[in-house]
Amino acid sequence: MHACSSLLIAHSKKGILSFCLSAISYQLSALRQSGIKEKSTLNDAGSTMNRALRILIAGGGTGGHLFPGIAIAQEFQHRNAATRIIFVSSGNPLERSVLAKAGFELGCITAAGIKGRGIWNQLKSSVKIPIGILESMRIIKKFGPDLAIGLGSYSAGPVIIGAWLQRIPTAVHEQNVLPGITNRILARFAKRIYISFENTTSRLKSEKVLWTGNPVRRELLAGDDRQEKGQNNYAGSRFFTILIIGGSQGAHRINMAVIEALQNLKEKEHLHFVHQTGAADAQTVSEAYHKNRIRCTVQPFFDNMAELYSQADLLICRAGATTVAEITALGKAVIFVPFPYAADDHQVLNAGRLSDEGAAEMIIEKDLNGKIVSEKIAYYAAHPEALKEMAARARRFGKPDAAKHIVDDCYKLVDELTG
Repeated sequence: MHACSSLLIAHSKKGILSFCLSAISYQLSALRQSGIKEKSTLNDAGSTMNRALRILIAGGGTGGHLFPGIAIAQEFQHRNAATRIIFVSSGNPLERSVLAKAGFELGCITAAGIKGRGIWNQLKSSVKIPIGILESMRIIKKFGPDLAIGLGSYSAGPVIIGAWLQRIPTAVHEQNVLPGITNRILARFAKRIYISFENTTSRLKSEKVLWTGNPVRRELLAGDDRQEKGQNNYAGSRFFTILIIGGSQGAHRINMAVIEALQNLKEKEHLHFVHQTGAADAQTVSEAYHKNRIRCTVQPFFDNMAELYSQADLLICRAGATTVAEITALGKAVIFVPFPYAADDHQVLNAGRLSDEGAAEMIIEKDLNGKIVSEKIAYYAAHPEALKEMAARARRFGKPDAAKHIVDDCYKLVDELTG
């Protein structure tokens, strides 16, 4: 009886969610057929690949979604400083802070995630979808974009659908190997789907798909240009620098494993840790370094990632798609610890091929402990040639021109659809 009841509840959840989404889909089709907007804004400056455009970039939520959007926006403005960019998302603190520092405008809408939130929260989130669409359409009407690009987070959904309803050309970018639920839905509306990993193509099977790679911000690539390609910093005459980044919120499990590892490390005088902890663990981690008398730079969050990447000999981090893209574009040696609760286990997929090809190491979180961390650090500190080889292999996977390829295609897309 218990098993039967559980099955019925599961089917009920799916049924309610499917009903909500189907109803919304029906209304969207009806609205678009009524022709809310007959033609998108057309730029009269010709069809050259550097004319000024108005570009709307939808979604963000986390750095993994937001930073590729910033890289695309920077490439558009590099082509023509008169190009106008607006980001549209839910306006969480990270988005507001990062976009303000990057100098980009932010428009805010009502949006909330659906997947994995329980039946009641899914219903509440579904109710917000039409509200977010209407808010998006108001922003779109006022801004008049030539193109709307979705970044794949839940807040991108209402914006791209709103653009589609107003006959604005749309595209989406998928950061991960396995497409998220938002992009799987938006693939029906978008005219182009940009993917970061070649093997994502088989999952989408569409003539609209273009493999470009995951865009990396210009400041990171500029920092890389100042270094000799493939050269690691450590040569035995200075500190061996380990950069630990757990995403914008930090990674508690990695933080605790590193604390455990500190007391096992030998030759500590040659080590320097740069550790992004997240707000919750900052004090605990800092005290652990000082207790073990190890040089460190500890902060909840770092803004100067270009400088930190250039200084790092070895990284220990999660395997979010944007982190993977940055590491491979720059050619850095890395130990990935994929986040075990990522949707569809996509972080393991993101890092898996690099690990298989010797371009990275991967430790599954259930196997993570202080002993293995200290052993890995000691090995690579003592074997700079192995470190250099891993970094060189990582670089072979990099696509530093991803933003350029996306923007090139965006110009073609605008010309095709509005010409």
